[in-house]
Amino acid sequence: MTQQPPHLHLAEMTASQFLQIWNHYDSDGNGYIEGKELENFFQELEVARRGAGVVSDPTHAAFREKLKEFIASVDQNADGRIELAELAQILPTEENFLLCFRQFVGSSAEFMVAWRKYDTDRSGYIESNELKGFLSDLLKKANRQYDEKKLNEYTQTILKMFDLNGDGKLGLSEMARLLPVEENFLLKFQDIKIGAEQFNTLFTLFDQDGNGYIDEQELDALLKDLCKRNKMEPKPSELSGYKKSIMSLSDAGKLYRTELEIVLCRDSAL
Repeated sequence: MTQQPPHLHLAEMTASQFLQIWNHYDSDGNGYIEGKELENFFQELEVARRGAGVVSDPTHAAFREKLKEFIASVDQNADGRIELAELAQILPTEENFLLCFRQFVGSSAEFMVAWRKYDTDRSGYIESNELKGFLSDLLKKANRQYDEKKLNEYTQTILKMFDLNGDGKLGLSEMARLLPVEENFLLKFQDIKIGAEQFNTLFTLFDQDGNGYIDEQELDALLKDLCKRNKMEPKPSELSGYKKSIMSLSDAGKLYRTELEIVLCRDSAL
């Protein structure tokens, strides 16, 4: 039985409804609506705006032209794709939950500092009952006013979005999808994650003094090597951002194996 797409309406929607729509159209989970996903979204948007009788055939020249105009109007960074924050500008979300989130998660580094506090066993997960405290911390960082009811709603919305198997755990990489794409180094690292054996070899290679942890200089060398192997050419400012974000997981500048494994290893035993 084919699952029905969420109803795309233009009245104000709740944070939960918005995230349901996002998850449906970002079907491959890469942090963008693009290609066929974007065509499907625009078809639904046209029907929602103008009624069921509109011409919305993707092969029709008029449709292609309207789609092109639509992308130009909402695609702020002109990459031909729509990310979460851009979609939040289009759909009238109650109190614009996603934009609120972007305001109180100012950077990957801030996100990682808050994450480290709650992922106490460095497993790459926080338990669902810790999520409320995690969100509360991020809100306080932004000096943002909120009440208990709104905090509960945000918590439940994110739980619905990410705890797909119902095990009460939320993964670092999954939660980080709420960060702006250009800030989200974890999303960029998805394609270059390495296996456990390769990770152990890499860690040993760059822990040059053999003290069991990676310091900032060693991390810099490790990241440059990893990017080179994967033909990634980040700007110096991007590389600096990656390093700062990852070091936010460290203990007084000491990045232990389990902490780096969360970021770089695709089949972590943890």
